[in-house]
Amino acid sequence: MSGHSKWHNIRLRKGAQDARRGSLFTKLAKEILMAAKAGGGVPDNNLRLRFAIQKAREASMPNDNIQRSIQRGTGELGEANFEEIIYEGYGPGGVAVLAEVATDNKNRTVSNIRSIFTKHGGRLAESGSVAYRFRNIGRITIARSAVEEDALFEVVIEAGAEDVRTDDPENYEVICLPEDFSPVRLAIEAAKITILNAEYTMEPLDTVQLDEKDAALLIRLLDKLEDDEDVQKVHGNFDISDEILAAIGG
Repeated sequence: MSGHSKWHNIRLRKGAQDARRGSLFTKLAKEILMAAKAGGGVPDNNLRLRFAIQKAREASMPNDNIQRSIQRGTGELGEANFEEIIYEGYGPGGVAVLAEVATDNKNRTVSNIRSIFTKHGGRLAESGSVAYRFRNIGRITIARSAVEEDALFEVVIEAGAEDVRTDDPENYEVICLPEDFSPVRLAIEAAKITILNAEYTMEPLDTVQLDEKDAALLIRLLDKLEDDEDVQKVHGNFDISDEILAAIGG
Protein backbone atom coordinates (compact mmCIF):
# COMPACT_ATOMS: atom_id res chain seq x y z
CA MET A 1 0.00 0.00 0.00
CA SER A 2 1.28 3.47 -0.81
CA GLY A 3 2.40 5.70 2.00
CA HIS A 4 -0.32 8.20 1.11
CA SER A 5 -3.08 5.61 1.53
CA LYS A 6 -1.66 4.33 4.79
CA TRP A 7 -1.38 7.87 6.15
CA HIS A 8 -5.02 8.43 5.12
CA ASN A 9 -6.11 5.39 7.13
CA ILE A 10 -4.07 6.50 10.13
CA ARG A 11 -5.87 9.83 10.00
CA LEU A 12 -9.24 8.03 9.89
CA ARG A 13 -8.38 6.21 13.10
CA LYS A 14 -7.31 9.52 14.64
CA GLY A 15 -10.83 10.83 14.07
CA ALA A 16 -12.08 9.70 17.46
CA GLN A 17 -9.35 11.70 19.18
CA ASP A 18 -10.20 14.74 17.04
CA ALA A 19 -13.85 14.44 18.01
CA ARG A 20 -12.97 14.53 21.70
CA ARG A 21 -10.99 17.72 21.13
CA GLY A 22 -13.83 19.25 19.16
CA SER A 23 -11.72 19.90 16.08
CA LEU A 24 -13.53 17.27 14.04
CA PHE A 25 -16.91 18.81 14.89
CA THR A 26 -15.66 22.19 13.69
CA LYS A 27 -14.61 20.74 10.34
CA LEU A 28 -17.83 18.76 9.96
CA ALA A 29 -19.92 21.83 10.75
CA LYS A 30 -18.08 23.82 8.09
CA GLU A 31 -18.61 21.07 5.51
CA ILE A 32 -22.35 21.02 6.27
CA LEU A 33 -22.47 24.82 6.07
CA MET A 34 -20.64 24.94 2.74
CA ALA A 35 -22.75 22.11 1.31
CA ALA A 36 -25.95 23.88 2.27
CA LYS A 37 -24.66 27.17 0.93
CA ALA A 38 -23.76 25.59 -2.42
CA GLY A 39 -26.78 23.37 -2.96
CA GLY A 40 -29.55 24.27 -0.51
CA GLY A 41 -30.65 22.90 2.84
CA VAL A 42 -32.67 19.86 1.72
CA PRO A 43 -30.53 16.70 1.94
CA ASP A 44 -32.69 14.76 -0.54
CA ASN A 45 -31.89 17.40 -3.17
CA ASN A 46 -28.26 17.97 -2.17
CA LEU A 47 -25.99 14.93 -2.30
CA ARG A 48 -23.02 16.70 -0.76
CA LEU A 49 -25.17 17.86 2.17
CA ARG A 50 -26.60 14.39 2.70
CA PHE A 51 -23.15 12.85 2.93
CA ALA A 52 -21.91 15.65 5.20
CA ILE A 53 -24.81 15.11 7.60
CA GLN A 54 -24.23 11.37 7.59
CA LYS A 55 -20.55 11.80 8.46
CA ALA A 56 -21.48 14.23 11.24
CA ARG A 57 -23.95 11.75 12.71
CA GLU A 58 -21.40 8.94 12.48
CA ALA A 59 -19.09 11.14 14.57
CA SER A 60 -21.91 11.65 17.13
CA MET A 61 -22.28 15.35 16.35
CA PRO A 62 -25.42 16.70 18.11
CA ASN A 63 -28.45 17.23 15.87
CA ASP A 64 -28.78 20.84 17.05
CA ASN A 65 -25.27 21.55 15.78
CA ILE A 66 -26.10 19.96 12.43
CA GLN A 67 -29.28 21.99 12.06
CA ARG A 68 -27.56 25.26 12.97
CA SER A 69 -24.86 24.58 10.38
CA ILE A 70 -27.49 23.99 7.71
CA GLN A 71 -29.32 27.19 8.67
CA ARG A 72 -26.09 29.18 8.59
CA GLY A 73 -25.37 27.81 5.13
CA THR A 74 -28.81 28.69 3.78
CA GLY A 75 -28.75 32.15 5.38
CA GLU A 76 -31.55 31.52 7.87
CA LEU A 77 -29.25 32.49 10.73
CA GLY A 78 -27.55 35.30 8.89
CA GLU A 79 -25.21 35.29 5.92
CA ALA A 80 -22.34 32.81 6.05
CA ASN A 81 -19.29 34.58 4.68
CA PHE A 82 -17.23 31.44 4.18
CA GLU A 83 -15.45 30.62 0.95
CA GLU A 84 -13.71 27.47 -0.23
CA ILE A 85 -10.12 27.77 -1.44
CA ILE A 86 -7.47 25.23 -2.40
CA TYR A 87 -3.94 26.27 -1.46
CA GLU A 88 -1.06 24.62 -3.30
CA GLY A 89 2.47 24.10 -2.11
CA TYR A 90 5.57 21.96 -1.95
CA GLY A 91 6.62 19.86 1.02
CA PRO A 92 9.96 18.25 1.90
CA GLY A 93 11.43 16.19 -0.94
CA GLY A 94 9.47 18.16 -3.52
CA VAL A 95 6.12 16.59 -2.59
CA ALA A 96 3.09 18.35 -4.10
CA VAL A 97 0.59 19.34 -1.41
CA LEU A 98 -3.00 20.59 -1.65
CA ALA A 99 -4.87 22.06 1.33
CA GLU A 100 -8.63 22.50 0.98
CA VAL A 101 -9.92 25.22 3.29
CA ALA A 102 -13.22 26.82 4.26
CA THR A 103 -12.61 30.27 5.69
CA ASP A 104 -14.33 33.51 6.64
CA ASN A 105 -11.01 35.36 6.72
CA LYS A 106 -8.78 34.70 3.74
CA ASN A 107 -5.92 36.88 5.01
CA ARG A 108 -5.75 34.99 8.30
CA THR A 109 -5.91 31.63 6.58
CA VAL A 110 -3.26 32.25 3.94
CA SER A 111 -0.93 33.65 6.60
CA ASN A 112 -1.41 30.54 8.75
CA ILE A 113 -0.98 28.16 5.82
CA ARG A 114 2.17 29.90 4.61
CA SER A 115 3.62 29.79 8.13
CA ILE A 116 2.93 26.06 8.49
CA PHE A 117 4.62 25.30 5.17
CA THR A 118 7.64 27.45 6.01
CA LYS A 119 8.13 26.03 9.51
CA HIS A 120 8.02 22.43 8.29
CA GLY A 121 10.35 22.40 5.31
CA GLY A 122 7.92 23.45 2.58
CA ARG A 123 6.68 26.51 0.77
CA LEU A 124 3.38 27.87 -0.45
CA ALA A 125 3.14 27.99 -4.26
CA GLU A 126 1.13 29.81 -6.90
CA SER A 127 -2.31 28.56 -7.91
CA GLY A 128 -2.00 25.89 -10.59
CA SER A 129 1.54 24.91 -9.63
CA VAL A 130 0.73 21.41 -8.39
CA ALA A 131 -3.03 20.83 -8.79
CA TYR A 132 -2.49 19.24 -12.23
CA ARG A 133 -0.73 16.35 -10.47
CA PHE A 134 -4.01 15.20 -8.89
CA ARG A 135 -7.41 14.00 -10.07
CA ASN A 136 -10.83 14.11 -8.40
CA ILE A 137 -12.19 10.74 -7.27
CA GLY A 138 -14.72 9.20 -4.92
CA ARG A 139 -13.25 6.87 -2.30
CA ILE A 140 -15.23 4.50 -0.08
CA THR A 141 -13.48 2.58 2.70
CA ILE A 142 -14.86 -0.78 3.84
CA ALA A 143 -13.49 -3.16 6.46
CA ARG A 144 -12.33 -6.50 5.10
CA SER A 145 -14.29 -8.17 7.89
CA ALA A 146 -17.55 -6.77 6.48
CA VAL A 147 -17.59 -8.59 3.14
CA GLU A 148 -15.71 -11.01 0.92
CA GLU A 149 -13.62 -9.41 -1.81
CA ASP A 150 -15.42 -11.10 -4.71
CA ALA A 151 -18.85 -10.11 -3.39
CA LEU A 152 -17.82 -6.49 -2.91
CA PHE A 153 -16.21 -6.36 -6.36
CA GLU A 154 -19.39 -7.63 -8.00
CA VAL A 155 -21.56 -5.05 -6.23
CA VAL A 156 -19.44 -1.97 -6.90
CA ILE A 157 -18.19 -2.68 -10.41
CA GLU A 158 -21.74 -3.24 -11.60
CA ALA A 159 -22.67 0.12 -10.04
CA GLY A 160 -19.88 1.94 -11.90
CA ALA A 161 -16.83 1.76 -9.65
CA GLU A 162 -13.42 2.01 -11.29
CA ASP A 163 -11.45 -0.23 -8.94
CA VAL A 164 -11.37 -2.07 -5.62
CA ARG A 165 -7.96 -1.74 -3.98
CA THR A 166 -6.94 -4.57 -1.71
CA ASP A 167 -3.38 -3.79 -0.63
CA ASP A 168 -4.44 -2.62 2.84
CA PRO A 169 -4.56 -5.65 5.17
CA GLU A 170 -7.48 -4.15 7.13
CA ASN A 171 -9.66 -2.32 4.62
CA TYR A 172 -10.82 -2.24 1.01
CA GLU A 173 -10.81 1.04 -0.92
CA VAL A 174 -13.49 1.40 -3.58
CA ILE A 175 -12.45 4.00 -6.15
CA CYS A 176 -14.81 5.70 -8.60
CA LEU A 177 -15.21 8.84 -10.65
CA PRO A 178 -17.06 11.66 -8.86
CA GLU A 179 -20.13 11.26 -11.07
CA ASP A 180 -20.38 7.58 -10.09
CA PHE A 181 -19.94 8.16 -6.36
CA SER A 182 -23.64 8.28 -5.47
CA PRO A 183 -24.75 5.13 -7.35
CA VAL A 184 -21.75 3.17 -6.05
CA ARG A 185 -22.42 4.18 -2.47
CA LEU A 186 -26.14 3.44 -2.80
CA ALA A 187 -25.32 -0.01 -4.21
CA ILE A 188 -23.05 -0.75 -1.25
CA GLU A 189 -25.72 0.38 1.19
CA ALA A 190 -28.37 -1.67 -0.62
CA ALA A 191 -26.15 -4.74 -0.24
CA LYS A 192 -26.07 -4.12 3.55
CA ILE A 193 -22.29 -3.62 3.56
CA THR A 194 -21.04 -1.31 6.29
CA ILE A 195 -19.11 1.74 5.08
CA LEU A 196 -16.30 3.07 7.27
CA ASN A 197 -15.75 6.27 5.31
CA ALA A 198 -16.97 7.79 2.05
CA GLU A 199 -15.63 10.99 0.54
CA TYR A 200 -14.78 12.98 -2.52
CA THR A 201 -11.03 13.43 -2.55
CA MET A 202 -7.97 14.18 -4.67
CA GLU A 203 -5.71 11.34 -5.78
CA PRO A 204 -2.12 11.92 -6.94
CA LEU A 205 -1.33 11.00 -10.53
CA ASP A 206 2.34 10.49 -9.65
CA THR A 207 4.19 9.95 -6.39
CA VAL A 208 7.49 11.00 -4.82
CA GLN A 209 9.38 8.36 -2.81
CA LEU A 210 10.72 9.81 0.44
CA ASP A 211 13.57 8.83 2.71
CA GLU A 212 13.15 8.78 6.49
CA LYS A 213 14.30 12.36 7.06
CA ASP A 214 11.97 13.95 4.50
CA ALA A 215 9.15 11.58 5.45
CA ALA A 216 9.27 12.70 9.08
CA LEU A 217 9.26 16.37 8.06
CA LEU A 218 6.39 15.83 5.63
CA ILE A 219 4.16 13.98 8.11
CA ARG A 220 4.62 16.83 10.59
CA LEU A 221 3.72 19.32 7.87
CA LEU A 222 0.58 17.42 6.86
CA ASP A 223 -0.52 16.93 10.46
CA LYS A 224 -0.06 20.63 11.24
CA LEU A 225 -2.07 21.58 8.16
CA GLU A 226 -4.89 19.23 9.12
CA ASP A 227 -4.91 20.60 12.67
CA ASP A 228 -5.53 24.14 11.40
CA GLU A 229 -9.15 25.12 12.06
CA ASP A 230 -9.70 26.36 8.50
CA VAL A 231 -8.29 23.30 6.71
CA GLN A 232 -10.85 20.69 5.70
CA LYS A 233 -8.65 18.20 3.81
CA VAL A 234 -4.99 17.75 2.88
CA HIS A 235 -3.57 15.82 -0.08
CA GLY A 236 -0.02 14.95 -1.09
CA ASN A 237 1.64 12.93 -3.84
CA PHE A 238 4.09 11.14 -1.57
CA ASP A 239 5.02 7.51 -1.13
CA ILE A 240 6.54 6.33 2.13
CA SER A 241 7.44 2.72 2.78
CA ASP A 242 5.80 0.85 5.65
CA GLU A 243 9.21 0.48 7.26
CA ILE A 244 9.82 4.23 7.26
CA LEU A 245 6.30 4.99 8.48
CA ALA A 246 6.85 2.59 11.36
CA ALA A 247 10.25 4.13 12.12
CA ILE A 248 8.83 7.66 12.38
CA GLY A 249 5.89 6.53 14.49
CA GLY A 250 3.18 6.50 11.81
